[in-house]
Amino acid sequence: MQVDGERLTVVVPHGSTVQQALALAEVLLGELDRVQPASYAIVAADTLIQVTRITEHFEIETAVLPFERQTIRNESLPDGETRLLQPGQNGMQETTFRTVLEEGVEVSRTPIKTSVLIEPQPEIMMIGTQSAFTPVPIEGTLAYASAGNAWIMRNSSGSRRPLVTTGDLDGQVFKLSPDGDWLLFTRRESNDDEVINTLWLVSTLDPQPELIELGVENVIHFADWSPASPPYIIAYTTVESSLAAPGWQANNDLSLLYFSPYAEDVDQEILIPDNAGGQYGWWGTTFSWAPDGTSLAYASPDDLGIVMLDDPAYESMIRFNPYQTLGDWAWVPSIAWGNDGNTLFFVDHGAPIGLEGPSASPVFDLLAMTLDTESTIPLVARTGMFANPSTSPILRQGSGERAYRVAYLQSLSPLESDDSRYRLMIIDRDGSNRRELFPAEGEVGLEPQRFTWSPQGERLALIYRHDLWIVDAAAGTAQQVTGDGQAIAFDWKP
Repeated sequence: MQVDGERLTVVVPHGSTVQQALALAEVLLGELDRVQPASYAIVAADTLIQVTRITEHFEIETAVLPFERQTIRNESLPDGETRLLQPGQNGMQETTFRTVLEEGVEVSRTPIKTSVLIEPQPEIMMIGTQSAFTPVPIEGTLAYASAGNAWIMRNSSGSRRPLVTTGDLDGQVFKLSPDGDWLLFTRRESNDDEVINTLWLVSTLDPQPELIELGVENVIHFADWSPASPPYIIAYTTVESSLAAPGWQANNDLSLLYFSPYAEDVDQEILIPDNAGGQYGWWGTTFSWAPDGTSLAYASPDDLGIVMLDDPAYESMIRFNPYQTLGDWAWVPSIAWGNDGNTLFFVDHGAPIGLEGPSASPVFDLLAMTLDTESTIPLVARTGMFANPSTSPILRQGSGERAYRVAYLQSLSPLESDDSRYRLMIIDRDGSNRRELFPAEGEVGLEPQRFTWSPQGERLALIYRHDLWIVDAAAGTAQQVTGDGQAIAFDWKP
């Protein structure tokens, strides 16, 4: 027997095991010690039992986390001019190592736990990229996200300032409050496999605002302010992170968050708890606030209806055949409220035009539905699946009528609209006076997207070739207002 640097001879009864031999030799084994042969093996006269002493100890080391250097392109500064927006600051990291020794000799050293004691603060340098774009007057507040940061414009597109400079905005949620005083947005989360993003707020009025975390995670489809705010109410729905495509499993829930600028905490209320949803429920449900803030319209891959706040439940109004995408995504009809509060504009999955089944039909039409009669009205045939209707604010007519217009996207290849580009169109709310707005004939079409009206309903903002543009709804003229090619989201409020 070889143990602790010595060679021992042990006489044991016939048929004894290694474990019994060790006991007779009064050799005690540590929890990690290794024995060869195994303790249950039968020993013979010439068996050599080798005991290897194994010990471990733990060490904690601290290390500096160097800060990153980031640059932000600012079109309000002259080309080439630089300004230090935020100085860099190193962080501190603590790592616990497990060291294993065999017979006093180190054989492995493995990190088993890492904790960040101080998060590094990146150095942010602003670099001027002033372009030759003619400044455009801006009514209210126009906010946009570019390269993971948020900017706001007021009075003129030539006057803009950074609002959030963390570089991690993902564009899933980017909504101004109805009064334009607050921005609701989501940030990517890269340090936790269970968290896709998190929901945040920032004041648009404070010259040095603090970011406010709302304690809500994994918002993909919907989060938006109640039109009745303030007092500020936010509705949202969530998903669970998943390793399988598309990267989430929808909860098909609906919750409200009550926010007060003067309170330290926010209150939350679950309207609809987690549920499986309907067909293709794994993809999820989206919502749209009614103009009076008393209800929300919802849309899922096979259903469209209303959720009342005073008696929350999915009240189905229209069911249709879900579109068979043959991929890891599902089509959800886009919905928009008319500003009369009694009309829903939506994209409908139409009937087959050939031998294909109903779920494979390539036909998508723009319809309107009056809620009091639940009757549907065809507006535009074969718009494409990503028509994304949007209604203007109320326009006062000379007759005193409260009218509004509907903008939507028209697919350039209506029967292949899943990968088609689109053109911005406008119609009156009854489908009449259809006009093409943007881009001009012969120019590259738009990527499918959501767009928004200006507060007075005279212009629209959209993203074209990865930059923010403003389009005049009457003349169809357009002006590019950013030039960095990294715009991902925007919103426009009074």
